[in-house]
Amino acid sequence: MAAPTGLSVGAVASGAGPIPAASPSGTTTAVEIDVSRITEEIEVAVPVRVAYDQWTQFESFPKFMSGVDRVVQVDDKTLEWTATIGGNVKHWRAEIVEQRPDQLVAWRSIDGAQNDGQVRFRSLGVDRTMVGLQLDVAPETVVEKVGDALGVVERRVRGDLERFRDFIESRHQPSGAWRGTVEGGQVTDDDDDADMTSGTGTTPTPTEIGRPG
Repeated sequence: MAAPTGLSVGAVASGAGPIPAASPSGTTTAVEIDVSRITEEIEVAVPVRVAYDQWTQFESFPKFMSGVDRVVQVDDKTLEWTATIGGNVKHWRAEIVEQRPDQLVAWRSIDGAQNDGQVRFRSLGVDRTMVGLQLDVAPETVVEKVGDALGVVERRVRGDLERFRDFIESRHQPSGAWRGTVEGGQVTDDDDDADMTSGTGTTPTPTEIGRPG
């Protein structure tokens, strides 16, 4: 994340810049030469705040993202990823470029394997939320390009969203939350989040979480 390629939500390569409006769910459209856009959405049976809060817990991604081995959270907007793609281990650093509680998380890669995307959250009622994911994908090898053409990447992304749904619906509550915002390169911490740092307002020590054994 057998299939021709191991790409997943967290383990995709992309070469696109800013992300415009998403295409209809479940489609792949070209946005540049050798770059495809994948959009998927899924309805989850939890309130929008619960779904969003869980997504901010990046260290939990290996629990439902196929191929993601480890996530290191460096600070509020920087993540270091390790993933196994097609049998090869890849590393990259991603920066969160926009984050709005209960609405949006958007990111771009800043080194290593390129990875840009966004996830949107829309309330459908008290206990229903639509989660929409958009990724720009540029397969790097011949095997990955064949897999992209055959729709393998789309199915992997869909599988990751389904596992996220099952994960949060089985818990009913997020494993944690960060309610701050990121806009224009600036981070604004939520008041409750600041209290959790022992009143210092300092960035917590980077955490490294590996795939459960």
